[in-house]
Amino acid sequence: MRAGRLLSVLLLLQTRGRMTAAQLAEELEVSVRTVYRDMEALSAAGVPLYGDAGHAGGYRLLDGYRTRLTGLTADEAEALFLAGAPGPAAELGLGPFLAAAQLKVRAALPAELRAHADRVAGRFHLDAPGWYADADDTPYLPAVADAVWRGRVLRVRYRRWREPTDVERWLEPYGLVLKAGRWYVVAGPGPRTFRVDQILELAACDEEFERPEGFDLAGYWTAYQRDFHERLYRGEAVVRLAPGVRLAGHAARAVEANGRTDAEGWTLATVPIESVERAHEEFLRLGTGVEVLAPAELRERIARTVTELAATYGTCAGYGNSAHPGGNSLAGSGD
Repeated sequence: MRAGRLLSVLLLLQTRGRMTAAQLAEELEVSVRTVYRDMEALSAAGVPLYGDAGHAGGYRLLDGYRTRLTGLTADEAEALFLAGAPGPAAELGLGPFLAAAQLKVRAALPAELRAHADRVAGRFHLDAPGWYADADDTPYLPAVADAVWRGRVLRVRYRRWREPTDVERWLEPYGLVLKAGRWYVVAGPGPRTFRVDQILELAACDEEFERPEGFDLAGYWTAYQRDFHERLYRGEAVVRLAPGVRLAGHAARAVEANGRTDAEGWTLATVPIESVERAHEEFLRLGTGVEVLAPAELRERIARTVTELAATYGTCAGYGNSAHPGGNSLAGSGD
């Protein structure tokens, strides 16, 4: 436990430079007294560690000192190589750099951990996008990524879903997010979220911008998703689900929370829906495995679609029978 914490201290000082005992204690979730003891242990082990007193003081490592990654556990080494995302890195123009970084990390690992990492890389491959969606065309992704790195303003012509569809925007790109195979840029002022594949034209400007102090991209994205789903699922439907039928996402969680099973084994539940149109499509896919009880508009629309389908396929069946009164014409058309 302590050995892992000492390695964390080294890596923190190596990556962040000077840090106070209070900052290290907060980062490692230990007491300041524990940090003092850890510093004494590192100094006794020969680590070139310096402590400066005063308001601008803190601990730092001798310039140029680097530690090898021999403190990684087997699980950490496996996770590191499992987290490699060659596809997205290549889209950002970072593919060769990711490969080089992994090669350096691999070389720094002890033989046993190197074998663990190689085993993971050979047995697991992460491919985030879905099967039935074409890859987004994102020709401006490298330019957006460059602006994110350099803190430069972008002028874009952007296509949105409502009128007027094509608009011009000045963006201060704070960060990029890859969600389900689709790239989004989070940009100020706001901030707001834009799909990179909907950028029609882009011009990089020399104007720089200041990223808001303390802006947390991961925290923003979590809040954005939560708000998105709250705005998306504004309606509800009451449904009966046949035994073994499972819904997905928010609907599945709603069934788990409020579903009640009747004597026939069917589950009655109230589930969130995005709209009548969307719910109509989703529930039809379940066929006779679901019965919609409310709202009346959704129930009537599904009933109307089922009636039209029955009429269509009933006509086809009659046509087949009248055209081939002998029954299965293909089976009887041999010799």
